[in-house]
Amino acid sequence: MLVNGCDCSIVIKTSHCEMDVSYSEETIREAVSLLQEEAAIEGDGCCKAIRKAGGVTGCVVAPLTLGTVPLLLYLAMGAVGKPVFVSETRNLFKYSLCLLPLEDTERFDLIQDRGQERRLFEGCGVTGFELRFLRGEAVKLKLDICGERSPRTYPYTDSFEKKNEERFSGDFTSYWINGKEYKNIYGVTLSCKKEGGTKTELWIKRVLENGDDLPSSIEEFIISAQLLKDSYEYRRYGTFHITLKRLVLVCDETNVNSTDAVVGPLRFYVTGAVSTEVFTSGEGAIA
Repeated sequence: MLVNGCDCSIVIKTSHCEMDVSYSEETIREAVSLLQEEAAIEGDGCCKAIRKAGGVTGCVVAPLTLGTVPLLLYLAMGAVGKPVFVSETRNLFKYSLCLLPLEDTERFDLIQDRGQERRLFEGCGVTGFELRFLRGEAVKLKLDICGERSPRTYPYTDSFEKKNEERFSGDFTSYWINGKEYKNIYGVTLSCKKEGGTKTELWIKRVLENGDDLPSSIEEFIISAQLLKDSYEYRRYGTFHITLKRLVLVCDETNVNSTDAVVGPLRFYVTGAVSTEVFTSGEGAIA
């Protein structure tokens, strides 16, 4: 998830909400195409290109926090059901999200604030995403952004509400394969491309241990991320689960030429469904 961008503030606006996503890395920019005029058949002629604006392209990288995780995962997954109240709690609701099979996510506006400059990108969509869990790091989501409209200067000077919320961490993430928890998984990366259909892969980094390696065919893989235990009054508050069905091993890229503990990556192709459950307070719709 290497991104050549800069720290800035991103505000995402949908038809239902407006949210500041602080401490983001981004490379959102105007897409440019060239209209080329070829040289004449006879004589020297000329060959030149004319710059033509072609909409918006780039990506946004943001850590998942308690407040941003429902919206950001919704933009990545592309579908959400109505919030369902969780029994035995005062104000806790469960949001269920599913990954759509085609590139058909809701369009949204994005405001890019670099301090001295604010630009508005309208009608943006997500063509793919990468979600990374790694020990010692915050859980980060990269959204690949595209749009057909060229950016323009944001005309307002109002300030957006910023929240310093707790971030999800790879240190408080558990991994379950076919009903068994695996403690030797160092981190995972869920990658999805939505152009011309959904192509979903899962990269698993695990520490090699005798007799506890991962199976080559996985019926169900569950990623369970949570904030610090016992920090909140409501049960399951600050938790989300991602469930992947029917994973097939594509390749093992482990390099065993090492005297230390080996952390080897496995590449799986996800042939089944991808769904997410997010627990948060309030019944407000996000889509």
